[in-house]
Amino acid sequence: MTEDRNRFPDILPPILPKKGLVYQESNAQLVLCKPKLLPLKSVTLEKLEKLQEDANNKVKEMIEDRQVDTQMDFDKAEENGEVPQQQADVLTLDD
Repeated sequence: MTEDRNRFPDILPPILPKKGLVYQESNAQLVLCKPKLLPLKSVTLEKLEKLQEDANNKVKEMIEDRQVDTQMDFDKAEENGEVPQQQADVLTLDD
C-alpha cells in the first residue's frame, strides 16, 4: 500500500467507518464462453411442417380420387345414354 502511495500520490487512503454497514462496489467482469449455434428451425416446428405437408398431400389425393370417380360416373352414364345428374357439394333446401 505504501508503494501505491509513493507511485500514485493522488490515491486517497480508504476510510472505514467504525459503525454501520460497509459497502463494497465491484464491477462484474465479462466471462467469455463458447458461442452456441441455434438451429434456424426448432425440431417441433419441423415436425409440425411435415404433418401439415402430409395432410395437404392427403387432401390433394382425395380430391384427385373424387374427380376421377366423378369423371368415371359421367362416362358410364354417357355410354348408357343417360343424362348424368350433378350433385351439389353443399346442402340444398331439398335435402
